[in-house]
Amino acid sequence: MHELKVESSFSAAHHLLNYNGECENQHGHNWKVEAYFRGNELDKSNLLIDFKILKKHLNSVLNLFDHKDINTLPEFDGISPSSEVISKFIYTKLKEQIPQTYKVSVWETERACASYFEVE
Repeated sequence: MHELKVESSFSAAHHLLNYNGECENQHGHNWKVEAYFRGNELDKSNLLIDFKILKKHLNSVLNLFDHKDINTLPEFDGISPSSEVISKFIYTKLKEQIPQTYKVSVWETERACASYFEVE
């Protein structure tokens, strides 16, 4: 089994719904995103997937968020855009394009992240 990881980032604002604390107020993060891909079959160049392709698809998903208020995006209407929800959203969008998508981790800070993956 081979595993690949690419990283990217976006800056965005959000606030949590149904939350009692500071995070119910609008605030922003410089989010770091890690996307993981797994598979057994390598291509004729002995690559699982070209890193350029992975970065392109990841960045196309992250562009939906970059410099936006996540709460105002139609996909998050009435949904509390926690890191958990954002990681699942990114995972789902990537999986549609790259079936070998295994896991997505979304970092709000250098010391706090949420990940989403499906149990196989």
